[in-house]
Amino acid sequence: MSYSPPFTITPQILNLVAGISEQIGEINSNPGGASPALRKQNRIKTITGTLAIEGNTLTEDQITSILEGKPVMGTVKELAEVKGAIRAYEALHTFNPYDIEDLLKAHGLMMADILSRAGTFRKKPVGIHKGKKVIHIAPQAHLVSGLISELFQWIKQSEHHPLICSTVFHYELEFIHPFSDGNGRMGRLWQTLLLSQWKPLFLSLPLESVIKENQQGYYESLELSDSRIDCAPFITFMLKAIEDTIRKNAPVNAPVNAPVNIKELKTPEAILESIKQNSELTRNELAELLDKDVRTIARAIKKLQDIGKLKRIGSPKTGHWKIIPFRHKK
Repeated sequence: MSYSPPFTITPQILNLVAGISEQIGEINSNPGGASPALRKQNRIKTITGTLAIEGNTLTEDQITSILEGKPVMGTVKELAEVKGAIRAYEALHTFNPYDIEDLLKAHGLMMADILSRAGTFRKKPVGIHKGKKVIHIAPQAHLVSGLISELFQWIKQSEHHPLICSTVFHYELEFIHPFSDGNGRMGRLWQTLLLSQWKPLFLSLPLESVIKENQQGYYESLELSDSRIDCAPFITFMLKAIEDTIRKNAPVNAPVNAPVNIKELKTPEAILESIKQNSELTRNELAELLDKDVRTIARAIKKLQDIGKLKRIGSPKTGHWKIIPFRHKK
């Protein structure tokens, strides 16, 4: 192999790869995969997260409305970004991650309403700014096509673990910056695609939303990797983000061991069963999961809290639920 991206495999990286592999191995097999409602919910999280990293202010509720064809207030650019991301992620499973033409096709879908040259490599120099400071100058435009060809040749032939390969590809795409805009979105999209070739589960996990929660660390790891000419810091960051994504979301994708259909339970019991699987579900997510109105969920939660069966730890957005064990009176 003539070209090989510069990166070091540290003991921490090896431990993270082993831990993630173990996490996935512990998830019970589910032939049907995630439910349609859960896939939709996580897709909305994914799109909200990847666009929020780029400064888009539309919320999960607003993006849900756009998906449902409802009118939403927002700038022309923000609405175009959402519609483009929806197109790209809906087509994600159709792309070949080792085909440059598919990368261009995906960029065309993502940026069609934003760039006049969507789906093509840039023709001009580009730099990345942090305030008034230039923190990265991308390779010259005439080198882009050749660098991308080398990167795709490397990913096709690499024998490194998919968790490492996909992250290195993500970093290298950001370093080359092949497009005039949309490079971050495409790096995250393509890593998800590469991971899904290893484990289809990744098509149903909102990795981008977890990256958004740690946005500062995301950018800092890119900068540190640039300065070291070694993307080990970025690999470490992304593996932690993947580990966190699986921990927060995979239990909901896995079937429950007990033969319980939560939708057949009364709402309070269904809420408790759902929280046993994922304690970080929000009221809106519980409503989506159980096909209930948010107000119905809120009333049931209040009832559970009033009788001492459920407690909220932390804020409504970033906290989690705690189920209080029943104690017999002495």
